[in-house]
Amino acid sequence: MHDIVIQVLGVAGLLMLVSFLPPLAARFQMPYTVLLAGVGVALGAVIQTFAGPTNDPFHDFLNSLAELNISSDVLLHIFLPILLFESALAVDVRRLFDDLWPILLMAVVAVFVCTFAVGYAVSLFTPLGLVACLLLGAIVASTDPAAVISIFRDLGAPRRLTTLVEGESLLNDAAAIALFTLLLEMLTRTSHGGVAAASLDFLRDFIGGVVTGYICGRIVCMLVEPMRNQPMAEITLTVALAYLSYVIAEHYVGSSGVVAVVTSALVVGSVGKTRISPATWGAMEHVWQQLGFWANSLIFLLTAILVPRLMADAGWAEVGLVLVVVAAATAARAVVLFGLLPVLSWAGLAQKVSNSYKTVMLWGGLRGAVSLTLALAVTENFRVPDPVQSFVAVMVTGFVFVTLFVNGTTLRWLIRVLKLDELTPVERAMRNRALALSTDSIRDRVAAVAQTYEVDGAVKDVMISRYEERLKKIDQDSGDEAKLTDEDRVTIGLVILVNREEELYYAHFSEGMVSRAVMELLAGRSGRLLDAVKAQGRNGYRAFEEPFIAVSPWMRGASWLQRRFGIHRPLARRLSMRFEVLVAVRTVLRELLAFTRDRLARVLGQEVAFELEGLLVGRLGIVEQALSALKLQYPDYAVVLQSRYVGRAALRLEQADYRTLYAESIISQEVLTDLERDLEQRRRVLERLPKLDVRFDVADLVRRVPLFADLPAERVTTIATLLRAQLALPGETIVRKGERGDAMFFIASGAVEVLVPNLAEPVKLGTGDFFGEMALLTRQRRNADVRALGYCQLLVLDEKDFRRLVQKDADLRSHIQAVAEARRQPTQSSPAASAVS
Repeated sequence: MHDIVIQVLGVAGLLMLVSFLPPLAARFQMPYTVLLAGVGVALGAVIQTFAGPTNDPFHDFLNSLAELNISSDVLLHIFLPILLFESALAVDVRRLFDDLWPILLMAVVAVFVCTFAVGYAVSLFTPLGLVACLLLGAIVASTDPAAVISIFRDLGAPRRLTTLVEGESLLNDAAAIALFTLLLEMLTRTSHGGVAAASLDFLRDFIGGVVTGYICGRIVCMLVEPMRNQPMAEITLTVALAYLSYVIAEHYVGSSGVVAVVTSALVVGSVGKTRISPATWGAMEHVWQQLGFWANSLIFLLTAILVPRLMADAGWAEVGLVLVVVAAATAARAVVLFGLLPVLSWAGLAQKVSNSYKTVMLWGGLRGAVSLTLALAVTENFRVPDPVQSFVAVMVTGFVFVTLFVNGTTLRWLIRVLKLDELTPVERAMRNRALALSTDSIRDRVAAVAQTYEVDGAVKDVMISRYEERLKKIDQDSGDEAKLTDEDRVTIGLVILVNREEELYYAHFSEGMVSRAVMELLAGRSGRLLDAVKAQGRNGYRAFEEPFIAVSPWMRGASWLQRRFGIHRPLARRLSMRFEVLVAVRTVLRELLAFTRDRLARVLGQEVAFELEGLLVGRLGIVEQALSALKLQYPDYAVVLQSRYVGRAALRLEQADYRTLYAESIISQEVLTDLERDLEQRRRVLERLPKLDVRFDVADLVRRVPLFADLPAERVTTIATLLRAQLALPGETIVRKGERGDAMFFIASGAVEVLVPNLAEPVKLGTGDFFGEMALLTRQRRNADVRALGYCQLLVLDEKDFRRLVQKDADLRSHIQAVAEARRQPTQSSPAASAVS
């Protein structure tokens, strides 16, 4: 029991020590990882000096750390999955894919280049075998982003630079560990085969890890849905995912567990935001940040404590070899950055990376927890010869601490020298506009606060004058705005609008107004729209919406199944999703119009805001037209879908009202639980897909035509038998102006627009409507085009068939002639009917 107490004392003492380090790092403007390593080494020296048999808490703490048997297996299986999962979860997957090729180059190719460069360089100065030297190269090839990213964030470095470093560090951990495992097996003679076999093993491990991680991530995203609004269960499932993906890949699939963990975290980061309840997502991010902080801190401390013991026998020869490793690793990284990376830009596979970015990436290739852990694994492997163990331990430890204490402490200075912490002229102009807008608003609010609290006039005037001085200074600093053209402002405004659009979609999703499937579709669409804006500006923005709103191949297939075989469910699902997408986009576009008028106009200027409004109105018109066509094509089903949408909103409002009543202590927790249980039952009923009923009564369609309205039922039935089916495709012209009329058309399902001359807007007809009936009486030429808005199922009554029927029935002929005389009067004719007569 005493041993357990002492071990608990050791771990608790380390956590207490760790808690003081972040504020110290901020106070001295030092990277946290660098301070952590220094404290760990110092603590290791203190342990070697003062640990001994005593009975006070301080010495017990030192003794517990000295006796704490933390093996590399513990670090790899307990801390590493947490560290990797937290890092990958924080990555913006969309931005990662924007620079995928440069990241893959740095994460995979650079690892191999570093491994072989360091291995061959060191082999020239040591009698150890080439495999042992290559093993050292693989260990030092893995970069640690923790210190670099913290510096980037403190200084406000460009986001793309941060993404490149984060993406590289995530994937090169996987590549380096996979390569390390192969080389270790070759060194210990547990693997047979040459370079080709090793390459195949590497690809198998890497691809197997990707597949395993993807499958695990997708399964968890499916399992988390039934746990919705259960934060503890949802977060616990993601923690389990980090370990399960690692263990399954390593011990059951036989692939890279590191790759599996990273992949599963990327899946959760990209898909989970719509699967995990919105209230839980923020809490989950905080939990993972805390877990990552603990894992990174403890790995560094526990490995750094061993440094004095590992470096005890190091001499000047080892120092020289460490410098060789530093030189070889730096040269290899420089070759990839300045030699291979430009080839990607030349081949059109990536945007150009500036030399200043490359310089920072070269100097910022710090090594850390992963390298130290792998070195510890080598020292614990009894199959590795003792000289190799000692050699690897000293080289890796020395190299890691050189990068931390030399590169890490000077990286901040380098970024400032290269002026990467400064805003571009465009960003500076935007900053001045935004600052002026905020300062002007705050000045007015300060005056209101002073009046509310009856502050003396002199104090109020002093405060207001300070803000007015700031406004004058902002105006003086606005000289760079001349470099910001209207086209630049429009592009910046569009980027802001697209990002704001995605935020609004997530806001409506969190309110329960948008379903998960639709949210995933809209989020992916927002990402593609942002790419189009960045690549083509306003032209990309204009060109994007219409193809997105157009009828998809899935919709066409579902419509074909319904028409051909009477299978309604796929079409019902597609219609439901299309309706929800159109309503969500329309709602958000209207909110963006208000946002543009209220906020962007004051930041970007009225002229630019007017152009942005025009682009938004153009998109809104396309969406309105598609929504109108849907309502015309399936009018009854559209009513059901609208009722479902409004019902979902009503349930959300009910839930918010109930929670307000509970917060005000009007109802108890038991009452709230009962009310929410009832809401959940009603929500499940509401979420059931409504039945699509597109059946139509042919006789009823015939009876709706004024020409046949007063006919007896048997004559209507006779006319119905003469109808033949015709399918019109979206955009197809059914009737052309100027052609001779020889038939009339009934719209069984679908919608058309009649392009009537001299009318500002087309006349739209939907399911149950008809057109061209006067062609049955007069053989006049058509006066307008009629075009299908979607898939239209038409019933056609041919003029020849109709005339044969009339010739056989004198009463019907008399009725038709009387109706024709009345229809010829202009006051009796509708625009649509007369236009296509």
